[in-house]
Amino acid sequence: MKIQRALLSVSDKSGLVEFAKGLAELGIELLSTGGTAKALKAAGLSVKDVADFTGFPEMLDGRVKTLHPNVHAGLLCLRGNKEHEATMAQHGLQHIDLVAVNLYPFESTIAKPDISLHDAIENIDIGGPTMLRSAAKNYASVTVVTDPADYARVLAELNAHGGDTTPELRRELAVKVFAQQARYDGAIASYLSSQSAKSDAPPFSFSFASGERLRYGENPHQDAAFYRYPETDEACIAHADILHGKEMSYNNYLDGDAALEAVRELAGRPGVAIVKHGNPCGFATGNTLAEAFEAAWAGDPVSAFGSVIATTATVDLATAQLTANRFIEVLIAPEYDADALEFLRAKSKQLRLLKLRSPLAPPAPGSVLRQVNGGLLMQDRDAETLSQWMVPTAALFPEEKKALAEFGIKVCKHIKSNAIAIVREYAPNRYTLLGMGAGQPNRVDSLRKLAVPRAEDNLAALYEKQNTYGVSFKEFRDQTIRECVLISDAFFPFPDTIEQAAEAGLRYVVQPGGSRKDEEVVAACDQYGIAMAFTGMRHFRH
Repeated sequence: MKIQRALLSVSDKSGLVEFAKGLAELGIELLSTGGTAKALKAAGLSVKDVADFTGFPEMLDGRVKTLHPNVHAGLLCLRGNKEHEATMAQHGLQHIDLVAVNLYPFESTIAKPDISLHDAIENIDIGGPTMLRSAAKNYASVTVVTDPADYARVLAELNAHGGDTTPELRRELAVKVFAQQARYDGAIASYLSSQSAKSDAPPFSFSFASGERLRYGENPHQDAAFYRYPETDEACIAHADILHGKEMSYNNYLDGDAALEAVRELAGRPGVAIVKHGNPCGFATGNTLAEAFEAAWAGDPVSAFGSVIATTATVDLATAQLTANRFIEVLIAPEYDADALEFLRAKSKQLRLLKLRSPLAPPAPGSVLRQVNGGLLMQDRDAETLSQWMVPTAALFPEEKKALAEFGIKVCKHIKSNAIAIVREYAPNRYTLLGMGAGQPNRVDSLRKLAVPRAEDNLAALYEKQNTYGVSFKEFRDQTIRECVLISDAFFPFPDTIEQAAEAGLRYVVQPGGSRKDEEVVAACDQYGIAMAFTGMRHFRH
């Protein structure tokens, strides 16, 4: 059935005039309100004010303008239903066949600093959601549009189908409306709850209108999809442009997020994070991005095969050329120089190149969600590094080692518990991950079986590459390890890890502290001449 009448009332006016012109060219009557009507009239379009359509003026400072039977009967009438149509005729009511409405910007309003409760409440839309729900409920007959991105699709269908839309599109758009409503109402409930003095967790809900179907999940027998939150100001994997390569997989997104969250810690200087199966296996800074890339790759060249890599800076040609003969799944960067992009595109049709849409910044406060069977966990983002710096050992922790230690904490917090990181200063003020242990039931194994052997393997490769004349590998290894810093994500419940660190030749240890046996751990450090610092902040990552 050809659309006769459309009601347009939008907060976001992007694309509005073009959409309305397209409707008018099809002979569709335009109804509108307030600022939307003003914008359309200014564009030279013929528009009937909703106040004229209903016979009632806007009132109560605009709080009431579309809440009227003339509007909602026009939306909810079941076309073809004899009783409904008779009622419409009896009261002189007219159908409204298309609604284009988007809501007061409640979420962006409450995101502003120092927003008042009054201003927040005034940005709770009432008439908009009511019209959207009425139209979406009657999607069999009414086309409802809430996202300006859908204007072009609607116009295309109207032109292709004699001024009507298909049932499939109307249903899809209705689903999008109800998903938006759920998210909108959830944001309001959460905000109002946060204004209360109650200690209970506030209500929480979220909804997605649609997602992107992925080839499969973690394994080929698992179906998967990717759902994105609305666009944010923060650089993130969900809102990055794919410049090249085959489609992203479920595992690519997981590792991409892990790499980006890790490299975020290095924002402000050239830095690289290399992630494999959720853990950083390479992490480094440099005077140039190419230098940081090489240092990060050297942190575990075996694990870096098939990895996901994120950088803090624009990928230049020198950095791009370092990827030659190295298999990388995904490369994520704030930007790419033109010649670097050309080189990378020619390197492989498979390599996925992602460009961030927003500037990369250090981790900011926020919330992290995690699903468990039957529920959802929410916690604050781990955006901190340390809360204190206290050295309880007889051996002093040199001030010049503190920057290396802080670098180590930044990578250790992104390694799965029980996490151990061994980091080194490979050149003045340039740092790299030398060895790490992740995901072990105890941190002694993380150190003794994983972090130290990996550090020694990497040092063996470095020794051969440097061809150190007159110095045995053992001398080179011992000299290097003595200058490294060991980072633990949590306290040591017993002195055994210190004993293993001493056996490996490590002299500097950083941990949160807070164990009942801190005194015994400090005593062990004093016995072996190890300097240890307490940070007062644990960084478990399960």
